[in-house]
Amino acid sequence: MDLRKIKKLIDLLEESNLAELEIKEGEEIVRLSRLPKGMIGTLPVAAPMAPAAPVRVETPAPAAAEAAAPAGKALPEGHVVKAPMVGTFYASPNPEAPAFVKVGQTVKAGDTLGIIEAMKMFNQIEADVSGTVLAILVNNGQPVEFDEPMFVIG
Repeated sequence: MDLRKIKKLIDLLEESNLAELEIKEGEEIVRLSRLPKGMIGTLPVAAPMAPAAPVRVETPAPAAAEAAAPAGKALPEGHVVKAPMVGTFYASPNPEAPAFVKVGQTVKAGDTLGIIEAMKMFNQIEADVSGTVLAILVNNGQPVEFDEPMFVIG
């Protein structure tokens, strides 16, 4: 694919509200993606990780599983916003910026609650209901699992 075509694709991506564009021409593939406006250059960058030592994983005994269940019920009553993917949670757009939300803050459906970085892509986590943030269950920089409770909105 010629450089002029790629430049035109970049211009097209910048002029549109698309976040990602992929073009296949024969066996050549060009994939362009961008961050939402206002977020460029403001997101934290994860440091490269050293290889981890092998970890032994043990399954909890039935008594331990029962003890963990009441801890999950300690959440305040309200709508639980869960992680839609595996990644690293960030509470603000950059380390110097204030957090998107705080406990006690009123949010509307669609407001940004935080960001999850997954595979070098930054994904905004939005409130799916309006209300007050009753609890923030994850810390800045913490790894999150799919379907892990992150926020409680009442």
